[in-house]
Amino acid sequence: MTAVDEQVGVRVRYFAAARAAAGVAEEVVRVGRSTDLAPTAGDAIDAVTAAHGDRLAAVVTACSFLLNGVAVRDRSVEVHDGAELDVLPPFAGG
Repeated sequence: MTAVDEQVGVRVRYFAAARAAAGVAEEVVRVGRSTDLAPTAGDAIDAVTAAHGDRLAAVVTACSFLLNGVAVRDRSVEVHDGAELDVLPPFAGG
């Protein structure tokens, strides 16, 4: 199997404005490698913005992300089959 053929399934959960922009609360996206390395959180984020267009892309610029419950500070972190990615826009409140 070549790097291009290898994909992983990532469960993506959208919250608040990200949910509204995506039009779904959650979905499983297939994420392929962008390099010879394993797929990354950045690849997963690119996949969801490509799937949902400009409206979600605009929201994602302000979002933070959790991968398997851990904050993603480096989008080059690897994602594996069955990973869970939460898309969290800024929350208001007090």
